[in-house]
Amino acid sequence: MQNVMQKEKIVIVGNGPVAHKFIEVMLESGKEDQYALTVVGEESRPAYDRVHLTAWFESRSADTIAMADDAFYQDNGITCYTDEKIVGIDRVGKIVTSDNGLELPYDRLILATGSYPFVPPMPGHDRENTFVYRTIDDLQAITTAAEQSGNKVGTVVGGGLLGLEAAKALHDLGLETHVVEFAPRLMAVQVDDGGGELLKNKIEALGVGVHTNKATQQIVDGDSAYHSMAFSDDTSLETDLIVFSAGIRPQDQLARDHDIAIGERGGIVIDNVCQTSDPHIYAIGECALWDGRIFGLIAPGNTMATVAAQHITDTGTMQFEGADMSTKLKLMGVDVASIGDAHAKTPGARVYTWFNQPAEVYKKIVVSEDGKYLLGAVLIGDAADYGNLLQLALNQIELPEHPDALILPVRDGAASALGVDMLPDTAVICSCNNVTKGDICQAVQDGQVTIGDVKACTKAATSCGGCAALTTQVLNAELENLGMEVNTDLCEHFPYTRQELHHIVRVEKIKTFPELLRKHGKGLGCDICKPTASSILASVWNDFILEDEHRVLQDTNDYFLGNMQKDGTYSIVPRIAAGEITPDKLIVLGQVAKDYDLYTKITGGQRVDLFGARAEQLPAIWKVLIDAGFETGHAYAKSLRTVKSCVGSTWCRYGVDDSVGFAIDIENRYKGLRAPHKIKMAVSGCTRECAEAQSKDVGIIATENGWNLYVCGNGGMKPRHADLFASDLDRETLIRYIDRFLMFYVRTGERLQRTSTWMDNLEGGLDYLRAVVIDDSLGICDELEADMQHLVDAYQCEWKSTIDDADKAKRFNHFVNSEETDSNVVFVRERNQIRPATDEEKPALIASAS
Repeated sequence: MQNVMQKEKIVIVGNGPVAHKFIEVMLESGKEDQYALTVVGEESRPAYDRVHLTAWFESRSADTIAMADDAFYQDNGITCYTDEKIVGIDRVGKIVTSDNGLELPYDRLILATGSYPFVPPMPGHDRENTFVYRTIDDLQAITTAAEQSGNKVGTVVGGGLLGLEAAKALHDLGLETHVVEFAPRLMAVQVDDGGGELLKNKIEALGVGVHTNKATQQIVDGDSAYHSMAFSDDTSLETDLIVFSAGIRPQDQLARDHDIAIGERGGIVIDNVCQTSDPHIYAIGECALWDGRIFGLIAPGNTMATVAAQHITDTGTMQFEGADMSTKLKLMGVDVASIGDAHAKTPGARVYTWFNQPAEVYKKIVVSEDGKYLLGAVLIGDAADYGNLLQLALNQIELPEHPDALILPVRDGAASALGVDMLPDTAVICSCNNVTKGDICQAVQDGQVTIGDVKACTKAATSCGGCAALTTQVLNAELENLGMEVNTDLCEHFPYTRQELHHIVRVEKIKTFPELLRKHGKGLGCDICKPTASSILASVWNDFILEDEHRVLQDTNDYFLGNMQKDGTYSIVPRIAAGEITPDKLIVLGQVAKDYDLYTKITGGQRVDLFGARAEQLPAIWKVLIDAGFETGHAYAKSLRTVKSCVGSTWCRYGVDDSVGFAIDIENRYKGLRAPHKIKMAVSGCTRECAEAQSKDVGIIATENGWNLYVCGNGGMKPRHADLFASDLDRETLIRYIDRFLMFYVRTGERLQRTSTWMDNLEGGLDYLRAVVIDDSLGICDELEADMQHLVDAYQCEWKSTIDDADKAKRFNHFVNSEETDSNVVFVRERNQIRPATDEEKPALIASAS
């Protein structure tokens, strides 16, 4: 009898987003130990997010859009091959073979080969400096060609979704950009003539040339540029490089070569559980053909991946029965959305349109002949109504008496035409990850009560982000249904949020807690509002926190200007900006540790921590350190902790800028800044990222073109990769953006809220944050910069201020009227730490000490 169950071998061909989704569902099945997963990809890197492919241009790093790394596969026992193209399938022996001779046996085979770009076969299509727009390698090649372009002119063939994404990339690379489209309008599949005309005008206003109704006959040598594109109407366009984005075709050659059923116009035929004509082989994503249709969006691919994984693991009965192809996105800064029957092809359909020319907004809805149901919609320039309109269409919810109220601002009732309570639990709120209203409600019932928690739990609004507003509506409605008041009061003493209290303190110029309590609170305060108010007062006025009117507000760590350890002693953490320290200062630290018998440790933040100091020893230790040139490192405070750095261009042969010097400047600028939670930063001297800047609240990475700024990462209990905020910045601009970002966080963050959670809970997320900080959409950037400069100018070392004031230093003594220590408090050595003696140990220890 076999003692160990043989694992079923699952081989996945292709390692794109849909393949990765399949792996995630397999791992979440609860039966992952029964399967041996192997994934094989043609590219040189594992899965990355093709939906956000253009984000690569901002960082020039695959990490920006990576969906997995080597650790993911290792930690989950998955075998991952890169640079391997599967070319053979032995369906009888159940073995696949790669072009490099790799042979892999399988019990079930998953074909997730995706699609390939269609390149019109006109003469000259394969000339040098012609590209497709599909992979990171394609983007790297396009970037190199753009940098070498003589006339700085680039052209995209194709005016669909990907074509306009490619056009944005060329435009951002500094090229004079053109879009050539065969159809009479852009995005011909998704929008109508009216929407297409407005979209064309808005894109042309950005400086991009749009050429519709153009059929390219051939590409030949140009007179002033490398290429000349000759059109059928006897016109031509000269350009240095060409990117083809004229549609996709299913990557079905592997199945075609091995007698697996293929559709008449291509695509691997699948049934409702994504099985092909061979029941041991499944197909998912853009290579798959269901009911004669190819689905070229991420949401249907993810659904197929879920269906296939559930069928294999027998963990669900879900079937693939087609998918809604509605879409909402931002193209070159323009909001575009299309829902259902956007072209009113349904017999008897009625159309309502609204065109606000001054505001450049176009809206159209298509309703049934009886006016009861929404069939489709087109939104250009303002897609805020997308979520509600999509749910009306998908769930066949009856429309209001006047359907045009859904798009016209002049009638009441448009905003309330759909309440989320009207939606059934089966309504799909997030189509990218197939998250239903019921999933979100269940998450709320299980205790996920913030939008950040719901995102983490359900993955709603974590892909394209188009459903964020509707997800928030469902969250709030469910909280109300559960009888949970969405109470944002800080505590029983203040009926305000932390953000509102910060605003009150700043606007009314309140300087003390008693004044704040008298004017806007009640009672005496508590352990929540006192430290919060102290942090707000410090972040606005930066007064010494141990002044008599402030010291009573502090928690234990701030009161003693040191982190209390579990044995009742305190840590000594002097600031060592960017980790740079002189030998003399190192000697001082070593001598202090020896003199006071302290435990020493090099920290992850490039500082030296000294542990085991008793409260009465703190002033004496800090006097030695301050006399040697050290200052407080604020390790005890909700403030800036460290700015980590690599050695940068000073020493490293890969460094492109002085990361150490810049990190020192950054740390010295923001030291002492009080915030809702601790803040960590890092500066890397090149994209090798040795300072791990992309796991910090603020990360800075040097490139050959300047500095890239990352924000809202952390390595805490819920690690989060930072998001690229802005690229190729000079130092002055970078510091200005950091000033604004930090002060906006200080103003609006909730109590004990890290920057990562704060941004997840901002409606609009990263895009909103960019609008506020970079575009000054709220008109407050001058104020934010002035507030930060005030704090920088008002900085003081809190330990120096303490030891310079004899009365304040006395507070650390055991007795208020004596510097004697309490002989009843005796500490014993335990490993490299000390602990308080037990009552049984004290007599012998006291006698020994005597």
